[in-house]
Amino acid sequence: MQNRNFTLTILHWFEENGRELPWRGTHDPYAIWLSEIILQQTRISQGTEYWYRFMQRWPNVEKLAAASEDEVLKEWQGLGYYSRARNLHHAAQQIVQQGQFPHTYKEIRALKGVGDYTAAAISSMAFSLPYAAVDGNVYRVLSRYFGISTPINSTEGKAEFQQIDNELLPQEQAGTWNQAMMDFGAIQCTPSSPKCLICPLQEDCYALRKNKITELPVKEKNIKRRERFFTYYYIRYQGQVAIHQRTAGDIWQGLWEPLLEEATFPIGASQVKHILTHQTLYARMIVQQPNIKPKLPEGYIWIKEKDLENYALPRLIEKLL
Repeated sequence: MQNRNFTLTILHWFEENGRELPWRGTHDPYAIWLSEIILQQTRISQGTEYWYRFMQRWPNVEKLAAASEDEVLKEWQGLGYYSRARNLHHAAQQIVQQGQFPHTYKEIRALKGVGDYTAAAISSMAFSLPYAAVDGNVYRVLSRYFGISTPINSTEGKAEFQQIDNELLPQEQAGTWNQAMMDFGAIQCTPSSPKCLICPLQEDCYALRKNKITELPVKEKNIKRRERFFTYYYIRYQGQVAIHQRTAGDIWQGLWEPLLEEATFPIGASQVKHILTHQTLYARMIVQQPNIKPKLPEGYIWIKEKDLENYALPRLIEKLL
């Protein structure tokens, strides 16, 4: 009975408090898939703007697939985690090759860049398939309400939370349920300062009764970030600058940057500190304006300096410039 009450309460809360987002109210799998990829590591406020831009420039999957990777990376610039953009473009080409947007969970899950959560979200919202989508918001709500202390980033935790959400899922309202749980975690049961005093679940919430709001959910300690030191040389010669495109096997694949030297230097006030998920970068940029045109290392090219804005650059390079 507790599970049934929980489900009904969440759905009722969503009717009154759910967010109005442009990809809601549609069953267009392209629009929904695009929103899910953009929002994987992005706040809704920022992601919505990018969603509109992508939909305006490439209103369907065929047009996105026909674009170049450079065009997609340039449009993505500022969102970070650029592998998402490359995967998005690759998946668009997969879909076009298949002849239509896949409409089963297994086929959607097979798209490049689509994991369990994203496949469940698209399946439920676009095709009304009964799959529970478990994201950070869902982990938080379930762990606090049911008092689950299994780490959410452990294999055991992921399986446990998925099973609980599967049991709570109303089969005929899967899409609505997944959106309701996302919104409840994002608006009501927030990471810090949740609105417990006006929460419709307060009577049965384990974390509230036991005063463990700040202790749940539990997450295993992360590995220490690797530190790297980047010195960029911005070589300017007669209206041209030297850049190259980063290759596979490291961060920012496919993005462009000036001449790079990676070597440790003393940390001080003249560098930019740039934090990534598993790395902390310390970077500085030195402008050079030689009198004689220098020979560039292999892979570097000269471009007109005024054309630099047409190339997809890492956010760090934008900061340094």
